[in-house]
Amino acid sequence: MKRSPSTPSATSLPRAPRDEVGARSVRYLVTMGIRVACFVLMVVVQPYGWYTWVFGAGAIFLPYIAVVIANVGQDAKTVRAENPERALPAAPETPTEPATPATEHPVLRIAETGPAQRAESPDEAEK
Repeated sequence: MKRSPSTPSATSLPRAPRDEVGARSVRYLVTMGIRVACFVLMVVVQPYGWYTWVFGAGAIFLPYIAVVIANVGQDAKTVRAENPERALPAAPETPTEPATPATEHPVLRIAETGPAQRAESPDEAEK
C-alpha cells in the first residue's frame, strides 16, 4: 500500500499542543523574569548612568519581545521528517534455501476414517 504525498508520517508530525504550550509558557516566564530584574536594577542601582537607561529600555520593551517569542510556534523551526522506508534493509538478492530438506523429516498425514472404512479395518476383521 503506497501512501499519498499528502499523508503525514509519524516522524513529520508537529509536537503535541500540550507540549508546545508548556514550552511557550517557559519562554514567556523566563523573558518576563528578565524584565522584572531589569525594572528592579533600574531603580536600585546607584549612581544613575547610562546602564539605568539600558535597564529601563529592557523593562519597557521586554514584554513585547516576550509575547513575540512565546507566540513563535513550531513553524519557525525547521522540522526535518525522516523517511522510514530508507532505514529498512533491502531484500536479499539471492533467495534463501530451506535449512533442512524435506527428506530428513518425513511428513505424517492423519486422516479421519468414516464408519464404512472402520468396518473394513484389519483390527475389526479379527474380532
